[in-house]
Amino acid sequence: MKILLLSAYDALSHQYWREGLVRAFPEYDWTVLTLPPRYFSWRLRGNSLTWAYSKREVLSAGYDLLICTSMTYLSALKGMVPALANVPVLCYFHENQFAYPASGQQNATVEPLMLNLYTALAADQVLFNSAYNRQTFLEGVRQLLKKLPDFVPGNILDLLREKSSILPVPLPDDVFLKEKHNCRDVLQIVFNHRWEYDKAPERMFNALKALDSRGVPFKIHVVGQAFRQVPPVYTEMREVLSKNIGYWGFINSVEEYRLLLQTSDVVLSTAIHDFQGFAVLEAVAAGCVPVVPDRLAYPELFAGYLRYPSLESEPEKEAKALASHLEKIARKKEQGERLVAPDISGLGWSALRPFYQQWITKVANG
Repeated sequence: MKILLLSAYDALSHQYWREGLVRAFPEYDWTVLTLPPRYFSWRLRGNSLTWAYSKREVLSAGYDLLICTSMTYLSALKGMVPALANVPVLCYFHENQFAYPASGQQNATVEPLMLNLYTALAADQVLFNSAYNRQTFLEGVRQLLKKLPDFVPGNILDLLREKSSILPVPLPDDVFLKEKHNCRDVLQIVFNHRWEYDKAPERMFNALKALDSRGVPFKIHVVGQAFRQVPPVYTEMREVLSKNIGYWGFINSVEEYRLLLQTSDVVLSTAIHDFQGFAVLEAVAAGCVPVVPDRLAYPELFAGYLRYPSLESEPEKEAKALASHLEKIARKKEQGERLVAPDISGLGWSALRPFYQQWITKVANG
């Protein structure tokens, strides 16, 4: 089977997914095109133009199946490249533009929403990485359609529901590791998320300050990927909590990063935006106990005792609730109780490969 795989905004999580997909199915003949994750508005709007007139020969090579990410402007691409018009399409949604929290630095525009909608409608099958992702997309489309002035087809939502399903991004088998907790250490907390506003680092900082003020000993490892504009809370946190800080900044060595996850007790999320929580899942696979808010995709991933109350509109109250949750875990460790991560082996490639196989075969066969 010849498969064309398009990743129009090849961010780290998208790269992770497409590389895993190609590795999982070596029996297929893959052609992969990607575009770098920068200039978001242009990339989202212009990927079809870029590919249609710079990779036309590649796109016209004749394929049994096209797999693309939701960032691909699929309807325009199929219109500009006639050879793709009748190729069946499986579209994967890592995220949707309806559920992004506003950063205050973006210009509100309906265009990314419409492009997501057009791409979903132009695909034969749409897969979402979580029920939360699918739900917020469908609700976002419903709200958008209500705002359009006239001639809005009444069956759009029904079509989208019928052609959409849920299938997570699988974890590579090599991230499932045996934990190496040291029961004599203070509570080891890892925060392994991108250093951006949507991960709500100020909530983490406030919770850890509260934890420290209660006399609870802990070590925090802040090891996410940083970009040019880093929220100022990170600088303040490093100064105020200097005695509690272990690793700080991005870890280039995969082996060193994996070892940190294995030796940490807890992986922490304070996110106000996460469609699957892949960083948390990687840490849990290495033995960390998840401490996550009761929102986003986390209720479908983890039992209630692993989630702290979600008070998204009351960040100070939420920080206190998180501090109390962490304190309970720290006291358990002090008392010699073993901290056990939940079993998420069902999210590995070994477990999920048959489901990907099923969808690839089904869509390719029409």
